[in-house]
Amino acid sequence: METIETGISFYKEGKFDEALAVFNQLIVNEGKLPNYLHYRARIQSRLGALEEALNDFDALLDLDTYNTTFISDRAVVLHLLERNHEAKEAFDQALNLDPNNPYRYSSRAYFRDRIGDLKGAIADYERAIALDPEDAVAHNNKGIVEEKLGYQQQSKQSFYEADRITGYQAPKVDETPMPKIDTVADDNKSPIPDQKDAISLKGYFKTLSGIITNKDTREEFMTFLKAKFRGS
Repeated sequence: METIETGISFYKEGKFDEALAVFNQLIVNEGKLPNYLHYRARIQSRLGALEEALNDFDALLDLDTYNTTFISDRAVVLHLLERNHEAKEAFDQALNLDPNNPYRYSSRAYFRDRIGDLKGAIADYERAIALDPEDAVAHNNKGIVEEKLGYQQQSKQSFYEADRITGYQAPKVDETPMPKIDTVADDNKSPIPDQKDAISLKGYFKTLSGIITNKDTREEFMTFLKAKFRGS
């Protein structure tokens, strides 16, 4: 007999087809319980079945209209469907319902960056940092946006703060430089996404995963956002 534990295990291992089969069967056997729908929606998004994922998120919000987790996850799917006006409304709603959570500002900031609202992204990162000054990823991502705008001094300061918080030290001149992003010690920093990967599921979740630093949100979202994608 299929169990939710089996489905979650497949999901965490990146075995999305197997996980989907488990949750489909659980829903057939036991009905559209929120946990089952939520995992199935996340799995479907990994498989590129965005419309199906959106249907499940809509069903979830019918059950729990003000659940900010469901709203945020749905906003991601809307963005990947290039329905950015609706995605923005969803990110705004999640933030309005959870205004003291720095993750809400950071997630909307990253979305704003992707749609070209760079100054809006910086404003949101600044709000996130005001709520959590030790959020190294918000500092780092703010620096990336500042670089795009040509704000060199501001970006250097943002990267300095991110490095200070994480304890990263630049290599000495006589040492072989090591890549900052790819090291385990610097795992929290988010690389600038490749433009070719800009609208792909892989590219979005790979980079967005880095913004989760709030401890109350991290456990809830980490599996969703860090799961590996098939293909490129």
